[in-house]
Order: sequence, then C-alpha cells, then structure tokens
Amino acid sequence: MPDNSENPIQAAEVVLPCKELESTLEFFTKKLGFQINAIIPADAPMVAVISGHGLRLRLDREGSGSPGKLRLICRDPEEFAEGSTELTAPNGTCIEIVEADPLLVLPPEHQSFVLNRYSSDASWEVGRAGMEYRDLIPNRQGGRFIASHIRIPEGGTVPDYVHFHKIRFQMIYCYKGWVRVVYEDQGPPFVMHAGDCVLQPPQIRHRVLESSAGLEVIEISCPAEHETWADPDFDLPTKEVRSNREFGGQNFVFHQAAQAEWSPWRMEGFEYRDSGIGTATKGLAGVRVVRPLNGAKPQVCSHSGEFYFLFTLKGGITLTCEGHGSQRMEAGDSCVIPAQQLHALKDCSDDLELLETAFPAEIETQLHSIQGFL
Repeated sequence: MPDNSENPIQAAEVVLPCKELESTLEFFTKKLGFQINAIIPADAPMVAVISGHGLRLRLDREGSGSPGKLRLICRDPEEFAEGSTELTAPNGTCIEIVEADPLLVLPPEHQSFVLNRYSSDASWEVGRAGMEYRDLIPNRQGGRFIASHIRIPEGGTVPDYVHFHKIRFQMIYCYKGWVRVVYEDQGPPFVMHAGDCVLQPPQIRHRVLESSAGLEVIEISCPAEHETWADPDFDLPTKEVRSNREFGGQNFVFHQAAQAEWSPWRMEGFEYRDSGIGTATKGLAGVRVVRPLNGAKPQVCSHSGEFYFLFTLKGGITLTCEGHGSQRMEAGDSCVIPAQQLHALKDCSDDLELLETAFPAEIETQLHSIQGFL
C-alpha cells in the first residue's frame, strides 16, 4: 500500500443531497452493497458516510442540488438488477447498471473514397500524452476505421503510462525517427526504427518510453472510437517472456524492415515486404510496404474487401479512381479506396514506397480492361 502520511488529502467524498436519509441508506447498503462508515450525529442522523466498490459517498439531509447519477459496473447486470438498466434510490439518485466487459460493437460498414493531402489537409491536434495527431480519414468510414498520422516534435522521455486498448485491430508503423516502447510478455523495451511496425493486439499492456525528435508514426485502428484504459498497477517489462501468447485471438508482431524480404506483389510490376500481421491476426488484416520494379505498368483493378488504405511513404504516384479522376499522391498523402471502385496506379517515381493496409489480409483483387479508363 502507498504511504499517504505526507499527503494532505486523506480521502474524497461525493456529496449527495438526501432528505430521505433512512430509506436511502437502507437502499445503498442492502441493495447495492455499500458499507456504513459514519453516522452524524448518532442520536439524530443528518449525515451518513458510506463506501463501497471504490467509491465513498456522503448522504446529507441538508445537501442541495442534483441527486446525481452513479454507474455500477457489473459482471452480470441483468441478474443483479433483475433485467433493469437503471435503478432509482429513494433520494432520487439514478443508478445506471452497465456491463463490466461489454462486447466490442462495430459500426456498420460505410465505405467511401477519401484522399488526404499532407500539403493542404495537415491539421494537427494535441492528443494523449502530448502527442500530436493528424486525422487521415475524417469521415472514419462511418466510425469503423481511424487512421492517424502521429508525431512528437521534441525528443526525449514521453509522458506516457502503462495502458491498453479495447479494440478489434491496431497497428503502429514507424514513419520517421525512432521510438522506444515496451509490451506485455514481449521482453525488455526495444526500439522501433523508420520502416518498422508493430501489431498491438487487443488489450495488450504497453507504454511509449522515449523517442527521437521529429518522430512520426502511422496508426490504424478499428473501430475508430475505442476505449483506452490506464493500468498503473501493471509493471512493464513483465518478468516472463511469452512471445506466442494470444491477446484477443491475435499475436503480438514486431516487424523490422532491416530484416525483411521482398516478394512479387499481386499487381505486376511491384514488389512488397510483408509485416506478418496477416498471420498474427488469422487473416483479419494485412499490412505491407509496396514499391515498383523497373517498368511497372498501370493496371485497372478493384477489390472486394472491407477496407483498403494507402499511405505514400516516399516518392510519388498518380492514382486514377472511378468518379474521382486522377490525383497525384506525394509523400505524406493517403487514400481510402472503397470496394468495387475501379482504380489504377501509374507514373510511379523510382523511389516510391506505399504503406498498404487491407481488410482482409489477402484482399481479393479483380483486374479490369484498361481501355476507356485511363
């Protein structure tokens, strides 16, 4: 237990107005399982101090204002509240009954074409732990996906903390600079360099420790809005290394660009290095870096996947997309191409590199006639 002898604050109470003190006290103790800490005064009670479930309440006959709302996080809400989602205490306090670990709810698919340009769309917002975020998919594909360009302008220690995410999918690609991180059951802290990436499986505890000045990463998550929980009592690194452990049916991945091999891509004239995320997610999603070979020729294609995202890491390329004409994509630009939409990649610079993220990992591509399209 921490030593609070030097802390001037010894406790905290939530004050609830309570003219119906006797019946409210009975409700909180017998129905909700709170314990009595104090009755003041004993002969004619005006105040009752109760505690339970990590909370301390002060029920005050002379209190004023709203009776408030409490959330009770239950393992089995239906059994506890006998099918109700809300209870009302005699003093009017609303008791909201919620599931302790609810199932992850995915918004329905809502695919659309999105082109984000670094030169004109680069609006940065300060997010968690002082990191700066740039939203690459403002419409979030109906809330199903989020892609963020994240940077830390100043190098050094990052004011992060041990935390985890309740997610379906999340990956981090180191775009520029380096960052030192640590993950649950994956050994001591390690450094990600430009070109490296990790798969952060659901609810794995992790922490960002320090970074170079000008660190930039690309983060892609599903769903767009997800819970991030701090876990201050969890120590990292963990003593045991369990590199094959599954988190939510997925394995942790640390892909290092320096050790990667290149293979022919599904489109002729390109090659790719695979991150291993497709295998680790059992086919849910794939992450690759793609570059052209000599003499790459444009091909018109479409896909039937759930999500298809490209980020231009280096160089430039022209994207021609049905209904949206031809767009030149330079370093820092990105796009989402919806299913069944005809598109082609052409006029690649020699130094082109694209970061590709696809759902599912082995996205099905159909080739179409080039005549009349380009």
